[in-house]
Amino acid sequence: MAIQLTYTQHLPKTLVMGVINTTPDSFSDGGVHYQREVAVSSALQMLKDGVDIIDVGAESTRPGSSYLEIREEKDRAIPVIADIIATAPNAIVSIDTRRREIAEAAIKSGASIINDISGFRHDPSMIDFAVETGACLVVMHMLGEPKTMQKTIEYRMIPGDIIDFFKERLKTLESTGIHPDKIVIDPGIGFGKTFVHNLILINRLSEFLPLGKAVLMGPSRKAFIGRILDLPNAADRDTGTLGAVAACVMNGASIVRTHEVARTIQVCRVLDAVRRESVD
Repeated sequence: MAIQLTYTQHLPKTLVMGVINTTPDSFSDGGVHYQREVAVSSALQMLKDGVDIIDVGAESTRPGSSYLEIREEKDRAIPVIADIIATAPNAIVSIDTRRREIAEAAIKSGASIINDISGFRHDPSMIDFAVETGACLVVMHMLGEPKTMQKTIEYRMIPGDIIDFFKERLKTLESTGIHPDKIVIDPGIGFGKTFVHNLILINRLSEFLPLGKAVLMGPSRKAFIGRILDLPNAADRDTGTLGAVAACVMNGASIVRTHEVARTIQVCRVLDAVRRESVD
């Protein structure tokens, strides 16, 4: 039975989403979780460390990446989700996919969140499925497709264009019957954004809050951090990621997506205490 969650803008604490990429060519970890056993073991360690959500994805969405066959995506992701839930039935698992067939298999295996980088535009039937299941949704903004998103980047204004995108998406999704509290928005750091755009989105994150949704931010190990710190290797960017996470949380993020769970949780707990001016 999938755990059903609701996300409002004002969560009791900052939630930490741990990343499990079951891909051989992940930009962030070089495919360390490609093997099923390693992916499951890493996820269970994240749970021990106190992670709130495990996000499992099997399709590489790094700039320039191509589509993955549905069968391959399913074979990579679904057994990992099933194994996590078999060992930790109360774990909250998200499936990172653009395809209904994968989302259906993931929900049947125990996932309770659908994280769609296309903002539920790639496969329109995903919306119908979300209505049927009552799953929580992460609606991300991406310019174009992963294969082309960093080639031609044009906006009239940032963050205004992305806020307008979410207004349209929220209207469409909620008109189908999806409960407003089950929708999380993600401005999509690194997905069709320039270096400066990423910095603007973090710095002006509070401008998304009037939309009334919990905001998820995923700066983890992204190229803009590498540029700031002159670190070409993504795996070397964890300390820089913590700085970006801190900026996101202080500017209004309710959920942060990260590859380095334990230290991110510590950072978020300190930030939560500062914002509340108390501990719990």
